[in-house]
Amino acid sequence: MADHQEATVTLPSDPVSVSAARRHVTRVLSEWGLPDDSEAADVIRLIVSELATNAVQHTFGQSPTFTVDLRLDRDVELYLGVTDSHPRWPQKLPAAVRQDNGRGMVIIRALAKECGGGLGVSPTPDGGKTVSITLPWPVPARA
Repeated sequence: MADHQEATVTLPSDPVSVSAARRHVTRVLSEWGLPDDSEAADVIRLIVSELATNAVQHTFGQSPTFTVDLRLDRDVELYLGVTDSHPRWPQKLPAAVRQDNGRGMVIIRALAKECGGGLGVSPTPDGGKTVSITLPWPVPARA
């Protein structure tokens, strides 16, 4: 496998794009050697679903698209980032007992940490942000 692989897709900020983002990520990870039925693939699908949903719901129509970037470096680390052009960064919300939503970032952070990775948020040159995770690549390197 190559030292560095990348895949990117830009989708409209529409609820139907969440499943398109999930399918794209699943296909790319499968091409890179991660079995679709693995626990790691399930975790990554959940994370991309949460990130894409946030990009659609919390930009209030002010980001016409969002971009999903995947990078695999040296079969060691997976980077998954979702970028939108809205300036509002994810908010840390109090865990209210009756709160029906707002737990996506808590879920993402917990899943990334459980897998030995991390969560980050960084600004983009156009005033938006990228919310990303890095995870150890769960597929053993081929000799």
